[in-house]
This record gives sequence, C-alpha cells and structure tokens, in this order.
Amino acid sequence: MSERIGTLTSVVINTTDVAALAPFWQAVLGVETAHAIDEYFVWLQPQSRHGVRVALQKVPDPTPGRRRLHLDLLVDDLASARGRIEALGGSHVEDHTMGGISWSVMRDPDGNEFCIARA
Repeated sequence: MSERIGTLTSVVINTTDVAALAPFWQAVLGVETAHAIDEYFVWLQPQSRHGVRVALQKVPDPTPGRRRLHLDLLVDDLASARGRIEALGGSHVEDHTMGGISWSVMRDPDGNEFCIARA
C-alpha cells in the first residue's frame, strides 16, 4: 500500500439553504455547530473525538443527478497532493478560497468529486 495523501475530515452535504438544514442534522447526530462561514458553510462537531464530521455547503441550485455528497480530505501540501492524485488517474477541477481556507476540487478516475484542503 502506498503512503497516504490525505486524511478524511468531512462528509459534505450540498444544500441551497445551510441555515435551514443545519438544525436537522444537529438533531439527528446530537451535535452542535463547530464552525461556520456566513451562510455558505457549516461544520458540525464530530460525534467522537476522532470522528469524521458532517459539513453543509451552500450550492446555487442542485440539479437532478448532481452529486449531493462529497468527501473532504486534509493534506499537508495542496500542490503536492494534486500532483499525486493526478498521477493516480484523478483530475483537478478548480480551486477556491473562502474565509481564509483554500481548497481544490478534484475528481477520481470515475468522475466523483472530492475536495482537498491544507491541514
């Protein structure tokens, strides 16, 4: 097995209304909000100390067939991780920065999108 590129940190749910959906997932999981960026992004507390957390991300208008869930990975170096993922057959889609956080959207060889962000 090869050296790990990133650490799974979040399962992200796309929604058009983060504020309306957050209370639902807080109640279902029995957790509170850990961090928010305006009305665009909310990370919920993980259920356990080392658990993966659920995050809610605002999208403009999900269309039928659009992937509503994706994984977020923490990496030490964005450029290096992008290169390693591309060498494995993945592809780079686009880069974003919001609230002081920079991340890249990637695709696996089957077209499934996921994000990588600096740890």
